[in-house]
Amino acid sequence: MHTATAEVIPDPASPQDQPKTQPEPPKHQNARLKRLGFWIAITASVLTVSLILLLKTRSNSPTSGKAAQSTVRVPAQVLRLKGTTEAVQSRSVLAPLLAGQQVPTLTIVRMIPAGTRVKRGDLLVEFDRQAQVRDFIDKQAEYGKLVDQVAEEQAKESAARAKDETELKQAEDNLRKTELEIQKAEIVSRIDAEKNQENLDEAKATYGQLRETFDLKRKAAQAAIRILEIQRDRTQQTMLHAQANADLMQIRSPLDGVVVLNTIWKQGTMGEVQEGDQVRPGVPFMQVVNPATMQVRVMANQQDFPSLQVGQTAKVRLDAYPDLVFAAKLDQLAPIGEGGDFSDKLRSFVVIVSIAGNDPKLMPDLSAAVDVEVAKQGAKSTAAQSATQSQDGGS
Repeated sequence: MHTATAEVIPDPASPQDQPKTQPEPPKHQNARLKRLGFWIAITASVLTVSLILLLKTRSNSPTSGKAAQSTVRVPAQVLRLKGTTEAVQSRSVLAPLLAGQQVPTLTIVRMIPAGTRVKRGDLLVEFDRQAQVRDFIDKQAEYGKLVDQVAEEQAKESAARAKDETELKQAEDNLRKTELEIQKAEIVSRIDAEKNQENLDEAKATYGQLRETFDLKRKAAQAAIRILEIQRDRTQQTMLHAQANADLMQIRSPLDGVVVLNTIWKQGTMGEVQEGDQVRPGVPFMQVVNPATMQVRVMANQQDFPSLQVGQTAKVRLDAYPDLVFAAKLDQLAPIGEGGDFSDKLRSFVVIVSIAGNDPKLMPDLSAAVDVEVAKQGAKSTAAQSATQSQDGGS
C-alpha cells in the first residue's frame, strides 16, 4: 500500500507564515543509504590503519637527525683482460761480460735444470773458463817475476848507495886533510906549498863530482825501480782481471727461488739454452724467481681503463690450467698510456694485478685472463640519483 499525502499549496501572499513539508523517502532508498554508509566506514578504517603503519615505519627508520640512507643495488659487469704472469721478486741471469777481452760467444759446460729450487749462493751455470784460468796463471807467474826483479833492483840500489856514500865520505875526509896541509904554507918550502894547493884543488873537484853524481845515481836508480814497479802493478791488475773473469764464468743464485729459462735466439733458432750451447755475452738467458708472490701484467685499452680503480677485486685464470682460479686485486695503474701499433691515437695502459696465494703450477710467462668486476656507468648515475632523492625525502 502506498501512503497518500496531501498537497499543500502555500499562500503567495505570506510565504513565510506557511510551514514547509518534504516528501518521505521510500524504504528501499533507506536501505541503500545504510549500505553506502557501511562501506564508507570500512574504507575510512582501512585508510586509517594504513596511515598508522606508514607513520610507524617512518618512526622506526634509523635517521638520527640525518637523511635516511637507502641501499641501491648497482648492477655490475665483468671486464676480462689478457696478460702474462710474472714474479714480483725476480733476477735475470746474463751471460758475463769479460773485462779487457773481446769474446764473441761463451760455451756452457754445466747448467742447473729449469724448475729447480735453489738457495742464495748455489751454482746456476758454469761457462768454459780455461782461457781465463790460463791467462790468470800466466799473469801470476809474470807478476811474481817482476816482484823479484823489483826486490833485486832495490837491493842493488842499497849496495850502490852504500858504496857511493863511502866514496863520498872518503873524498870529504881527503878534502879536510888537504885544507889542513895548506895551512902549513909558511913553514914548508914553496914547492911543497904548491903541491898542497894542487892537492886541495883536486880534493875539492873530486868531492864536488862525487856529490853531484851521487844525486844523479840515486835518481836513475829510483827511476829504474819505478819502471819495474809500474810493470809489476800493471801485471797484477791484469792478473786480477783474469781472476775476476774466471770467477764470472761461474754464476751463482742471487736469491732463493726457482730457475726459469728464457727463450733466446741461438744458433739460428729460438729456444732455451742447454749444456754445450754458445751464448753471446750480455744476453739474459735465465731467471731466478720467487714464486711466493706473483702478479699479472695486462694491457687495458683507453675505453676500459676509466672503469678500473686500484683495489678492485678480480679473478685470475690460467690458459694452461683452466681449473685454477686465483683471487686477485688491482695493484697499480699506469698514469701514461702507450701508443698502439696501428695508430698513435689509440692508447693502452699497463695494469698490474697482484695474485693472492700461490700454486706449484703458477709460474712466470704464462698467459692469463683477469676478470674484473666493474659497475656500469649508467647504473652508477641512477644509484647516485636514487640516494640523493631518498636523502632529500627523509630530510
